[in-house]
Amino acid sequence: MPELPEMENYRILLSGRMAGKTITETEIEREKSINVEPEHFRRALVGQAVQRIERRAKHLLFHLSSSDVLVLHLMLGGMMYYGRLEDKPERSVQVRLGMGGDHLFFIGLRLGYLHLHPAEEIPALMAKLGPDPFAPELTEPVFRKLFRQRNGTLKACLVDQGVVSGIGNCYSDEICFQAGLLCLRAGPRI
Repeated sequence: MPELPEMENYRILLSGRMAGKTITETEIEREKSINVEPEHFRRALVGQAVQRIERRAKHLLFHLSSSDVLVLHLMLGGMMYYGRLEDKPERSVQVRLGMGGDHLFFIGLRLGYLHLHPAEEIPALMAKLGPDPFAPELTEPVFRKLFRQRNGTLKACLVDQGVVSGIGNCYSDEICFQAGLLCLRAGPRI
């Protein structure tokens, strides 16, 4: 599952390729991957430029010139590929966004999604997420308070997106290993 580092890497790479580009076409192979009718999705995206791409936890937020936002969560097996149509991966593509000769392919969105939302809905959608591990507001006292409010194992606390956002199974294990702590021990009362 892509976690914070992978999603941040996607953000950096895609920002350099997509910022300022206009979406010229959409293709939906799996309607369950989006939250609106395919024709509504197409009408809302075609002609809109991608102004910027932001990461929040394990989500990417594609801010469009219309002020709408595409919210992406890849979940377990999702990935993206950016390239020409003839370079399309030999995988099942659920959603494709065309930008002239370039395309962004969303692959493996069986559990993931690419939802369209008005910008004003984004704060409420992200409200349950805890602070980013690199956020300046995640000070030691805040971190301690967040952990004190949770029960369960250390790993359960680390992967709880309401405690610290963006950490999943893989990196929670690595964090515990680096700290010399058993991930299945009772959560800390720090």
